[in-house]
Amino acid sequence: MDRYDFVVIGSGSAGLPAAIYAARFRLNTLVIGELPGGTITQTHVVENWPGVISATGWGLMDTLMKHVKANEVEVLIDKVVDVQRKGDFDFEVKTAEGKSFRAKTILFATGTSRKRLGVPGEKEFENRGVSYCAVCDGALFRNKVVGVVGGSDSAAKEALFLAEHASKVYLIYRGPAIRPEPINGERVKANKKIELVLNRNVKEIFGEKFVKGVKFKDGGELALDGVFIEIGATPNSDLAKKLGVKVNEKSEIIIDEASRTNVLGAYAAGDVANRHFKQAITGAAEGVIASFSAYEDINAAAARAKK
Repeated sequence: MDRYDFVVIGSGSAGLPAAIYAARFRLNTLVIGELPGGTITQTHVVENWPGVISATGWGLMDTLMKHVKANEVEVLIDKVVDVQRKGDFDFEVKTAEGKSFRAKTILFATGTSRKRLGVPGEKEFENRGVSYCAVCDGALFRNKVVGVVGGSDSAAKEALFLAEHASKVYLIYRGPAIRPEPINGERVKANKKIELVLNRNVKEIFGEKFVKGVKFKDGGELALDGVFIEIGATPNSDLAKKLGVKVNEKSEIIIDEASRTNVLGAYAAGDVANRHFKQAITGAAEGVIASFSAYEDINAAAARAKK
């Protein structure tokens, strides 16, 4: 069984920077992730990564992945299905492909999964008009009418991207006002293709072979060719919880200023962690801090063993 100093679970904007720094700290490191580059690869435009004025999510993560490989860090495309603690600074990591690894320290950079609306028609019309990724599917709706359900900055950005393809975009939100970053709010307001539909709750997605529209809880319906759902995400913290890592009421992994969890040798970074402001750059910082904490903790344990 292969043994590592540091195993990074997740290959996104938190995990990859952690791996780069771990290599610089001369930690024998392995990255395991299902999606190379993580979910930011599904982002159309990234304009808030320092030093990069504008890039696609895929382009930014491709650059990071090349940086990781330039530091000779092994990257395994696989899914981690179990993590067990065998002792102090001794974890066993198992993957869906039946591989097992031992690690002195581990980093949970597992991100989040998109939330579902949970309404009739959502599951039935998935991939037949219902989507959770505008970058992935937006081009399929060229010159069509679509709706984005959600009021966050992510929902606003989805609407802006879809407006490049669709003839009309309805931004549907249950509250009285959407909550994007000011710059994206201004862009939504200025885009003549985008129309806000506020104080409306979707109760059903209907159609025949494909989506035809949505129905609202307070009555009425809206004809649509596609529905893009952007209502937040759920932290992928189940692996950590099984290990005994503490989470908060939102199932976010609780970390301190050094990205440490309550379990010795286990760290967390990125959207899965309990930080107030979640961005690719803040997740990267948490991952880098985690790698330094692992470096410190491994060296401290080695020094204690010599005494």
